[in-house]
Amino acid sequence: MLVLAFMGIFLMILATLTSYAFQQSKYGRALYGREQALHIAESGLEYYRWFLAHFPNNLTNGTGQAGPYTYTVNDPEGGQLGSASLTITGNLQCNVIQSIDITSEGTADLNPGFPRTISARYMRPSVAAYSYLLNSNVWAGADRNITGPYFSNGGIRMDGNNNSDVQSALSTWSCNSAFGCSPTQTKNGVFGAGSGSALWSYPAATIDFAGIGVNLSNLKTYAQSNGGRYYAAASGNVNHRGYHIIFKANGRYDIYRVTGAIAVSSYSEPTGWITNEYSIINTQTLVASDVTIPSTCSVIFVEDRVWVEGTITGKVTLAAATPSNTGTTPTIYLVNNITYATNDGTVGFTAIAEGNVLIPLNSPDTMTLSGVFVAHNGRYGRNLYVSDNAYDPYDVPEAYNSYVFRTQLTTIGTVVSSLRTGTSWTSGGVASSGYLSRIDAYDQTQATNPPPFTPSASTDYRFVLWREQ
Repeated sequence: MLVLAFMGIFLMILATLTSYAFQQSKYGRALYGREQALHIAESGLEYYRWFLAHFPNNLTNGTGQAGPYTYTVNDPEGGQLGSASLTITGNLQCNVIQSIDITSEGTADLNPGFPRTISARYMRPSVAAYSYLLNSNVWAGADRNITGPYFSNGGIRMDGNNNSDVQSALSTWSCNSAFGCSPTQTKNGVFGAGSGSALWSYPAATIDFAGIGVNLSNLKTYAQSNGGRYYAAASGNVNHRGYHIIFKANGRYDIYRVTGAIAVSSYSEPTGWITNEYSIINTQTLVASDVTIPSTCSVIFVEDRVWVEGTITGKVTLAAATPSNTGTTPTIYLVNNITYATNDGTVGFTAIAEGNVLIPLNSPDTMTLSGVFVAHNGRYGRNLYVSDNAYDPYDVPEAYNSYVFRTQLTTIGTVVSSLRTGTSWTSGGVASSGYLSRIDAYDQTQATNPPPFTPSASTDYRFVLWREQ
């Protein structure tokens, strides 16, 4: 009886250990199958990236039929590992593909009960992934607080605070008095008194501004023929005309024809002192109110200057250009605050000017600008304005003296500028015009889902978004 009792106990323990071993083996096979399924799903993504590189914009895997499509993954040493089920979705605007979403569900033949699904977005990297993207030498002053990548093909003097990469395409550059160096000195690609020097790097690969340029002729065609909104040049004297667009929280906008503008004196590096900056609206007439923005082609194209302000709902791109007239390069004036109705990534704004993107003299004392602002061939900034009689005859009208200095400018998004930027001016180290405090932060939600036809930072397509479902 004693022997039988011990044998029973032994068999019970043996059965428990055997069951545990089998369960662990089953669990191990499940883990292995899940891991295989993940790699098979990844293989599906890589296959379709290869396919798009050879057959751009083909969303049907060459079949002409709706998906999903099956991609078989073979073992290089022989046999089949599993298969990926691919679902391809193109994101269209104006009947043009902006990005392609690929969903790949991988299943391992070893253990089909544990599929894994990956989704990715395939597109050219957007300029919205940067806080600033510049094509010339630049000086970021001590009042600047910059969040997000900052890049220039020229040299960078960084006296502000940065919490992300600051990159220059130059090893060294010649810093002159315009950048606070007197006498002229040879400096590293990035230098200055900024606190984030651990994140500075140079030389970095050059970004081809010609390559990232937007085809403005195409944008005009999309606005005219593919369902967008198009406005021809306004009538009247070129110095006293343009359009004033006010975006509204209901997803629509009011548009006015500017019929008169007030001239003020200003200074910028490309032009020097001028007395005829017609940037302040004096008179205007209503063209249309509560204009809808087509969801299938959210492009507004204007062949004239544009003053813009308001609250953005949805994704919309505004372009001011004259593609068939090389003698004019319209400017976009950021006359007032531009904000988003929500900040969850579903709203975005891109403003593309063939010429400059400028903040005029009569801008708000505390200003917020949300969006991607592109000065295609010109500059982004606020010109130098003065009220000191020492600059006579370049003083602004007396009624606008209080506008020379402004308190704070907050930019949430991206600035792309071919020429030097600047929204604050100093003389002898003392502020002389512009915004006394500036905060810059890129909008990460726009980097992978920007407004339609936002310029790209590279001509190469890649996965900009990857996640497991």
